[in-house]
Amino acid sequence: MSTNGSSAPESPTAAPVEEPKPKLQAIEVKVKDQHGNELTFKIKKTTPLEKVMNAYCTNKELSRDSLRFFYDGQRLNGKDTPESTFDLEDAADDEVYQIDVMMEQLGGY
Repeated sequence: MSTNGSSAPESPTAAPVEEPKPKLQAIEVKVKDQHGNELTFKIKKTTPLEKVMNAYCTNKELSRDSLRFFYDGQRLNGKDTPESTFDLEDAADDEVYQIDVMMEQLGGY
């Protein structure tokens, strides 16, 4: 019993503290070819972009050796990841990153 005569407990029970949910680790990557056709993939931030490249080639029935992939004008390596390539710090949760794909060209005049 408390000192003021009521039968209420002396210390209130603490409400459970909820931990903030971590940001989603998945992002959307849109692969766009030179004709404007698009294919969208949802991948983890740590997934090598080689998986996206191979999935695109399989879907379009093209050889990986005949295509070049670019992000923001820079050629992508298969070992690159979204964390190492895309600017994820200032990104909105629903942002879609675009990778451009082009057929390899030999020679030139």
